[in-house]
Amino acid sequence: MEYALLIYSQESALPDNLPDAEREAFYADFRKVVQEIEAKDAFQAGRRLDTVDTATTQRVVDGSLVTTDGPFAETKECLAGFLLVEADDLDQALAWAAKLPSARVGSVEVRPIKRYA
Repeated sequence: MEYALLIYSQESALPDNLPDAEREAFYADFRKVVQEIEAKDAFQAGRRLDTVDTATTQRVVDGSLVTTDGPFAETKECLAGFLLVEADDLDQALAWAAKLPSARVGSVEVRPIKRYA
């Protein structure tokens, strides 16, 4: 089954905002987990997202398109990236999420992927 590992963090805690040594350690830890997932041939996709100030949100309100700068929801944490993995079950996906360094500085939401009908 496919799972999305949705990575949330406060922007101040994103790796780009860390001192060089901490940033390199973070990315090394992250790469180690991704390599573990790849070794099980379970890695489907993954990307880091740009900062929320680059976001644009679109909604249709009363039949009219409304476009706003930034994310729609005001939160302390932002969606910073994601991994799409193929896991045997929820427990395996949760175990990978717990190993990501992002779980130490923010949170990793694990959500099963549903196919469109």
